[in-house]
Order: sequence, then structure tokens, then C-alpha cells
Amino acid sequence: MIYLNQLGIICAAGDSRHEVRRRVFAAAQSGIMPTERHSPGRVLPLGCVDAPLPAFEHLPPRERSRNNRLALAALAQIREEVDAAISRFGADRIGIVLGTSTSGIAESEAALREHAASGKLPGHYHYGQQELGSSASMLAAVLGTGGPAYVHSTACASSAKALASAARLLNMGVCDAVIAGGVDSLCAFTVAGFAALESVSEARCNPLSANRNGINIGEGAALFLMTREPATVSLCGWGESSDAHHMSAPDPSGKGASTAIEKALARAGIGPAQIDYINLHGTATPQNDAMESRAVHALFGDAVAVSSTKPFTGHALGAAGAIEAALCWLAMQDDNPEGVLPPHLWDGARDPVLPELNTVAPGARLGRPLDWAMSNSFAFGGANAALVFGRS
Repeated sequence: MIYLNQLGIICAAGDSRHEVRRRVFAAAQSGIMPTERHSPGRVLPLGCVDAPLPAFEHLPPRERSRNNRLALAALAQIREEVDAAISRFGADRIGIVLGTSTSGIAESEAALREHAASGKLPGHYHYGQQELGSSASMLAAVLGTGGPAYVHSTACASSAKALASAARLLNMGVCDAVIAGGVDSLCAFTVAGFAALESVSEARCNPLSANRNGINIGEGAALFLMTREPATVSLCGWGESSDAHHMSAPDPSGKGASTAIEKALARAGIGPAQIDYINLHGTATPQNDAMESRAVHALFGDAVAVSSTKPFTGHALGAAGAIEAALCWLAMQDDNPEGVLPPHLWDGARDPVLPELNTVAPGARLGRPLDWAMSNSFAFGGANAALVFGRS
């Protein structure tokens, strides 16, 4: 059995697991705020992290990026437990598997702006800041670990796939502990790219609504310490598939999504009726929500509780799968005996074209602890991942 022993998280909803849980589960405050920070001349709602981040001057220039500072912030929350695992198992038995899509693109943007103005790149800039593997290699260097350290970059499914890869490393006996999750940072390149696709919303995103019109991009990091040592929550199942349908649009039938979900349930050894809660990918784009609604309704009907938490965190792209897995993890802890669920924040205007789902109202609870939860991640290029979590 693969267990999720510890969690460090920072995102637009808070800079600790306690703050994230308070703000999300109580529907206390969305982390989405209007800003021109990454879209000069155009105000867009984004899920920005405004909390202070760790210094990075001790890192070599190639590893000095906001992305890596977010990863260090999440690591700091579980550093004591990680150090204990290194001492217990040995540095060479510790792996690091992350998901990201931006890495240090923001640093390259700033460097190119300076080059355009002065004809020179800034002295502190290093192209390696943009390497996709930077966050994993940085954490390995900071911790002194010698096990596998690598990054998945499959857009919005990246960190869900990282958790599945970590489970495989543990099952194969390659590692005794893995730091797994995702990190992504906001940058103008990403915002402009989604804007060019007409996929960004001018207001807070509105998943499943008849009025939905796009995403709010966010940033953040979530890191789990994963081992075979018993803990409250285990990663019992994972499923992956590829639509091979379109570069940026999902297969509208939801076939690829359904395949990933069915594989995750089969690996967990449970049926759809046993799932208590599903954290939807729920981007609030017309095509994603339509596809996911069809897939979920076909497999689960309209009884299982579902929500998209992106109106609280923004869509953190490569980090989204890990952040949303973290919300499942928080819901399944012993200090949630009533099974309070992450709510679905929207305008309540159901789309008559979509099959009806059981969206979680603020304050809704099961009345008992969650036994099983699932998190969906569906990405550009048809990269699909579903994770099933069980409570011990």
C-alpha cells in the first residue's frame, strides 16, 4: 500500500494546509483576484500567491526562479518529516517526482525585456532557470538526496501523473520514500497563451454553469511525502490515458477521461458506488466541463458529491493535480469526522445541455468520515489522469 504521509501546500487559497482548508472548506474566501500583473493593460482574475516566499540566493543562478521558491515554501512545511525519512532510509533511497509546466519562464520574460531595452541580458540570468527539470534537481540538491529526481510536463495532468509515478517507484522497490507533487508559477507567457485561445474568463471562473466562459490561471505548489509506512490516506488507484484527439480540445465523448477513471477504480479494487467525493478537473471552459460531466455521469450517476475547487485556487496548470489531491487528503484526515467537503463555488445556473451532477453546496458534509475520494486531471493533448484515495 502507498501512503501519503505528509503534505506541504501553498496556493492562492493559503500558504499552509490549515489556511487552505479553512478558506476552501468554509467557502470563506476565493483566492481569485483581479490584476494586471501578468497581462499589462488588461485586468484578469488570477490565482496569485502573495505570501512571502523563501529566499533563493543560496541556490546556484540556474535554480533561482519563483517556481523553485514556491517549491521550497511547500517543502519547508514538511522538512522535518522529510529529513527524518532521509535519516531512516538513506539519501539514495529517496526519490523526487514533480509536475510543472512553466518552470522559470517568468525569469526568461524579465531577462528578455531587459535585453530588448539595453541589448544585454541581466548578469543574474541563467537559461537553466527555464529547464523543466529544475525544481526536481533543486530539491534533490537542497536535500542531498540521490534517488531518481525528475519532472513530468504533461500540462494540467502533470502532477497527478507525478503522484502515480511516485507510487510506481515505491512499488518497484526503487525508493523507500518519494517527495511527489507539483509546482507552477504565473507568467505572462501562459496568460497570453490561454488568452489567445479565448479560454480565459474576465470574471471568477464558473465551473459547470450555463454561464461559464473560461479559466482563471493560478499558481502554487503541493508536495507529499509518500512511503509504504501507514498513514491516514493512501493512494489506492491511478489511471492514465491519452485521447490523441486534438492539441487543445478534449475528446467530447469523454472516452479518454472515462478510461482513466475506470483504470483508477480497477487498480483500487472498488466500484463507482464506493466513491464518496470527486474533485473535478472543472476548468469552467465549455468543452472540458461538457466532456467531464458526461464521463462522470455515465460512470457515477448523479448521486456522488462533486466539486471543482478552481474558483478558490485558480487553475494551477502543472500543479493543479497535486493541489486538488491535497484537498482530497485534507478532507480525509481524522480531524474531519463529519466529512465536510470542498464546496463547488458557482452561480448555480445549471447548463441544460449537461447531465446533472450532485455539486457540493457550501457547508455540505457526509455526516461521517470520507472513505474514498477521487481527483480528475485532464490536460491539453488529451493527457488524462485520475487518482483514487482511500482512508485507512
